[in-house]
Amino acid sequence: MVFFFKDNQNLIFAVHSNSAPSQIDITKLEWLFNATYMNGVKKIEKTFLGPRKSMVTPWSTNAVEITQNMIINGIKRIESYTRFEKNKDEYDPMLNELYYELNQSMFKISLTPAPIKDVSDISSYSNTEGLALNEDEISYLEKLSKKLNRKLTDSEVFGFSQVNSEHCRHKIFNGTFFIDGKKKKYSLFQMIKKTSKLNKNEIVSAYKDNVAFIRGPELEQFSPKNPAHPSFFEKRKFKSVVSLKAETHNFPTTVEPFNGAATGSGGEIRDRLAGGKGSVPLAGTAVYMTPYPRIGNNKKWIGKERNWLYQSPTDILIKASNGASDFGNKFGQPLIAGSVLTFEYDSDNIKLGYDKVIMLAGGIG
Repeated sequence: MVFFFKDNQNLIFAVHSNSAPSQIDITKLEWLFNATYMNGVKKIEKTFLGPRKSMVTPWSTNAVEITQNMIINGIKRIESYTRFEKNKDEYDPMLNELYYELNQSMFKISLTPAPIKDVSDISSYSNTEGLALNEDEISYLEKLSKKLNRKLTDSEVFGFSQVNSEHCRHKIFNGTFFIDGKKKKYSLFQMIKKTSKLNKNEIVSAYKDNVAFIRGPELEQFSPKNPAHPSFFEKRKFKSVVSLKAETHNFPTTVEPFNGAATGSGGEIRDRLAGGKGSVPLAGTAVYMTPYPRIGNNKKWIGKERNWLYQSPTDILIKASNGASDFGNKFGQPLIAGSVLTFEYDSDNIKLGYDKVIMLAGGIG
């Protein structure tokens, strides 16, 4: 069952629930949404813009959890929808869709899984699907197929391409280097790690827990004497350990800036939360590198803007900044610092620039 609430700005809140809300629950929801319950309304025949029905938004997850804390039972999903005016409003079809009617089946999802496909030619499948498997990986999978005495499935080949990607495996960083025909003693990653081995300084842990730790100052904590049950607060000093983390989310931010950058910030928060016995996130940073945004383009040395494959640099910088801040705010970790670098080069028939945007999310805790 879907119930509707309307505020003064033509914003509609759709509540998907197992049963009809009681009068007490309606009063609570009206207070929560600052909106009026549309009693008896089963559908609204106007054009609205809202999230894709197949994608439950993070906002919905938070809203439902709030209703649970308010002892309102049975709510499965809450989404908000705004009136859409043609030729005036724009929207991102990757995130939102137009609803020409809000009704009782608006949350019904009828998608069915695609059938499993057997992959006969792994090399061709990699090229068709853009998996970027190299010759060694294709050879490995072909031998595995023979060993198993069956064809590998599309999900198996796709899963392998992701798990064995450069992002996950750091194959280039860990690869053997040959310079002028001579094998080098250390890989690129070993050289990076060697710095901390030779100059440990205040490092407590690095390259082990997906997050680094350094010795922090002695701090005074004001907390319950025994957090397991009600007790008096007391002051006590302890030696702190500072967590440091950086996470890249380049291509996701290029394609869908808001959620791409948000997931970048979320990834570094996740890694620090999972570090040691549990790190506490405190503050975040973000770095963006894009082509020229051309805001108020009055510089002669900036060339004509071309058609961007995904989104324009201006849109990326605005949406990505909002996304990284939004995720941090939801976790109580404000984004307090960052930097932007824009670059293009167009000369001698060479065009260079950060077409695949660089997004670096960092944090401390």
